[in-house]
Amino acid sequence: MSHLRFSPHQIRAPYLIGGADFVACHHFVFFDRVDGTWPVGTSKFEKRNIADKIPIWDPEACRECNKCTMVYPHAAIRAKLVTKEALEAAGAELKSQPYRGIEMKDGMYVLQVAPEDCTGCGICVSACRPGKIKGEPERKALSMAEKAPLLEQEKANFAAFLKMPNFDRADLPNIKTAQLITPYFEFSSACLACGETPYIKVLTQLFGDRMMIANATGCSSIFGGNLPTTPYATDAEGRGPAWANSLFEDNAEFGLGFRLAVDHQRHMARVLLAGLADRLPERLVHDILEAKQDNEVLIRDQRKRVADLKGLLAGMSDLTAKRLFDLADTLVERVIWIIGGDGWAYDIGYGGLDHVLASGRNVNIRVLDTEVYSNTGCQASKSTPIGAAAKFAVGGKARQKKDLGLMAMSYGDVYTASVSFGAKDAQTVQAMQEAASYDGVSLIVGYAHCIAHGYDMACGLQRQQLAVESGYWSLYRYDPRRLGTDESPLEIDAKTPTMDLAEFMEAETRFRITENADPAAYKELIALAVTHAQRRADILKRIVGA
Repeated sequence: MSHLRFSPHQIRAPYLIGGADFVACHHFVFFDRVDGTWPVGTSKFEKRNIADKIPIWDPEACRECNKCTMVYPHAAIRAKLVTKEALEAAGAELKSQPYRGIEMKDGMYVLQVAPEDCTGCGICVSACRPGKIKGEPERKALSMAEKAPLLEQEKANFAAFLKMPNFDRADLPNIKTAQLITPYFEFSSACLACGETPYIKVLTQLFGDRMMIANATGCSSIFGGNLPTTPYATDAEGRGPAWANSLFEDNAEFGLGFRLAVDHQRHMARVLLAGLADRLPERLVHDILEAKQDNEVLIRDQRKRVADLKGLLAGMSDLTAKRLFDLADTLVERVIWIIGGDGWAYDIGYGGLDHVLASGRNVNIRVLDTEVYSNTGCQASKSTPIGAAAKFAVGGKARQKKDLGLMAMSYGDVYTASVSFGAKDAQTVQAMQEAASYDGVSLIVGYAHCIAHGYDMACGLQRQQLAVESGYWSLYRYDPRRLGTDESPLEIDAKTPTMDLAEFMEAETRFRITENADPAAYKELIALAVTHAQRRADILKRIVGA
């Protein structure tokens, strides 16, 4: 199996494993040489045009919450904050409205769809809240309209939209401002209304210009490296995520290897820099070695210092200077994310995952939990819940789901979060930021609605919300940094369940199959599911009160 990898130098990664000149023509990408390299950001050339209807924006009804852009699986609806001058210079019929936030005085807010890349799933409309228009309380800012008569104008609008300046990365973006940052993951081949891709897209908006991804085989590796195109992209400076795919059984160790390699390279760079200190500006050497890199502003400052350093090293001919020149970029902090589905994390790769959880190293683990082996035919995993029918559990799974979060928390020093962007998107973004800032292992398990669950995927956000309201899915964040303080290390981010769990399960085909096959057995499984949900909630409450 050939592994799809981005440039190992990552911070400047315009190609996969090096570089290849190419031109795009319709749906194909042609290369002028064959050397095992693949350019990135090529999914934008596919222009699949599979939607009959696309979302149309009504600025008058818009709250500028950016929830539509956050949940959109294929990054085909984008928001920008620009000056009036930039908007006028775009020279297109772009809709806009005055920005209501504090990030830019007199700024203009623009929302635009990529009509040829939109899949027409409608989940952005599901996320849209009714605006506050007098006499029209249910009027939304987004609605679906026939694409054909709008296509040419919207194509021109999107082209102009892309040319406008991008929003400068904020110090600590929130759910709203993070969506003003251009994603480094766009136009993937994931299913319509996919519940996995929004998690990845937001990660790239928060850390994309300095993140390294070890991706387990599964849905996320297929839509992440769907050769000959890939949705991972770079910015104008050539920076973007470094991505590599490994197998189910070793992806956690693979990602840990990223951390070990980066740490070793950075250590070598620091030693070499100290050895050349008498030939370099004292202040520059001191600032590079002592720099804090806790936020984007500090990261930017360090990049500038490293660029100055490389400029000085370029004029030196000795071996030490040349070695430092090659390693200098590792003096800028990288963020390591190990990503995969529940088949990897709960089952085949769990042994390696547990090894990494126990390592204490600064890596972040992101589990995209669809509760079934989605990519390989919907087999049951240890994440599959009680009562759900799946391959190898055709009569409904009789055992409770493995609680990966509680197992991770038992180590005491693992940052652990359970999130659901459809239920509480702000908590999802907060957990990602906290995990990345924690100097140790972090684990985020995210509920991902999936076509295998058996309902209209446009209802995915509502299903995520109801999963939390019924107690089926928990929302919490465990932060070891709070240990020894007056605060509990565990914070529960969901209210007490208000919906009957059986009612929630009844709405999904995976549970109805079990019920139809044997109603009496299903009733027993429901009782077990309720008992398990109550037990899990009680354990979490006890941890909070401990």
